Amino acid sequence: MADTTVSTGRRAWLKRALGALLLAGGLAAGVAKAEPVGTVTGLPLPRYASLKTDRVNLREGPSKDHATVWVFQRAGLPVEITAEFEIWRKVRDSEGAEGWVLHSLLSGRRTALVAPGKKGQAFSIYAKPISTGDVTASLQSGVIANVRSCDGSWCLIDGDGFKGYIQQTALWGVYPDEKVN
Repeated sequence: MADTTVSTGRRAWLKRALGALLLAGGLAAGVAKAEPVGTVTGLPLPRYASLKTDRVNLREGPSKDHATVWVFQRAGLPVEITAEFEIWRKVRDSEGAEGWVLHSLLSGRRTALVAPGKKGQAFSIYAKPISTGDVTASLQSGVIANVRSCDGSWCLIDGDGFKGYIQQTALWGVYPDEKVN
């Protein structure tokens, strides 16, 4: 009679192989792939957050032993979290600089930069989410705003001395078509 026992290591390998085959079959059949999530928080990756303080070291790796490559000096600055490792988050800023920061220096508060790539330009803020409405303010590119909500086309933002709607495409800190409540 043949031995039907399978070693624990081989059983784990077989489970992983079967899972990979099922995943490949599901993708081939048009099943949507799950959105990636952080291994520490379980939150979606990538996602936006903001800096808690005026001084945040951006490091080349996820530990204090790694060199500081940049120091952010604007509390509220939006950053995109692209990876997680223990208490560290890999972030990217609006100019594409990437590195690692301590999670305790980040906030879930949603902020956005007004058109950071269009220096010197002004952008209208409207009383209602329509470009023919009353203008409540004019903001220069690079202004940080609190994001209160977005419907996929327009975002309600506010800050020091302004509140109103801006087209979502004029912001860095929300994804195209993202809905924020």
